[in-house]
Amino acid sequence: MTGPRKVAVVGVALSDCGRVDDATAYALHAQAARRALADAGLGREAVDGFASAGLGTLAPVEVAEYLGLRPTWVDSTSVGGSTWEVMAAHAADAIAAGRARAVLLVYGSTARADVKAGRRTGNLSFGAGGPLQFEVPYGHTLIAKYAMAARRHMIEHGTTIEQLAEVAVQTRANAALNPEAMFRTPVTVDEVLSGPMIADPFTKLHCCIRSDGGAAVLLAAEEYVRDCRTRPVWVLGTGEHVSHAAMSQWEDFTVSPAAVSGGLAFRRAGVRPSEMDFAEIYDAFTYMTLVTLEDLGFCAKGEGGAFVEKGRLRVAGGALPVNTDGGGLSAQHPGMRGLFLLVEAVRQLRGEAGDRQVRRADGGLPELGVASGTGGWFCSSGTVVLGRG
Repeated sequence: MTGPRKVAVVGVALSDCGRVDDATAYALHAQAARRALADAGLGREAVDGFASAGLGTLAPVEVAEYLGLRPTWVDSTSVGGSTWEVMAAHAADAIAAGRARAVLLVYGSTARADVKAGRRTGNLSFGAGGPLQFEVPYGHTLIAKYAMAARRHMIEHGTTIEQLAEVAVQTRANAALNPEAMFRTPVTVDEVLSGPMIADPFTKLHCCIRSDGGAAVLLAAEEYVRDCRTRPVWVLGTGEHVSHAAMSQWEDFTVSPAAVSGGLAFRRAGVRPSEMDFAEIYDAFTYMTLVTLEDLGFCAKGEGGAFVEKGRLRVAGGALPVNTDGGGLSAQHPGMRGLFLLVEAVRQLRGEAGDRQVRRADGGLPELGVASGTGGWFCSSGTVVLGRG
């Protein structure tokens, strides 16, 4: 075979999600992995590459051992919520270059159950070491960093709190179509605005939920596709970017690292943002969705507020359905949620999304979609453009 091999996603799955009080994080990894392999119709022996982060002292060695895998290619990149898009990029490169044949990406977390049982507390910050030590004395919590960025966008571009609330409203409308979503009851802008204040300007419904759950994605070389039970979804282009760790080193609070990773992914895929049929965007907070839409090129900088307020994000009648499963704001958010974005994107391109299935204007299935993950407090970004086989 000449040239790099094409790479496809051939298996995706979620573990049990939402409220899972009787499983360990390892068990959720295993459940998602088994389901993804079954989805692909491949056995465990086909997997020679493995990627995981967030669990174990020697991640992903411990998880691979738990799953009975002995990979010859491995990745433990950990850059927060964008980890899985970055890992997918690395895996696709490795497969294309012949370093691996089939790479399994797996994540699982019992974040909600652990807090409920008192095994951990809600983390307000990522620690007080390194450059973070200069911010901790000022009470600069994780959510406060996102809130500051949102407020900067409001000041510079006139974005309103009602426009940000529309993101939560429309995401919940999508979740209402997803039987696996944790919260499905519709909400209004007034209900979002009247909730308890968490970090100005964010009230409770501007913030992601806390859940349990896991996900798995299997990527494979093109010669494996004929042996799989599912239609392939091709990896067309990827991009990754690291921006900053300390807020003082972030040059512009209104520009996320997706401005770089998205441009790279679209250029490498040879497509334009306007050609996307849907987008799956990391949404720990409503502002993340709005600013990422701008930075991926779906609208100009400063126009995100006007873009989201016209119902464009809805599966039902939206010009650009976004976070079609209900996202981290309503469906599930067990921690580093980036892998869930890839699972949902693949299900949409296969036509397996049920009542939340996106359709093109002619009634056909979507042809192109993008998944873009964000890590830390806009510290990193990974973007993956996918196409239907």
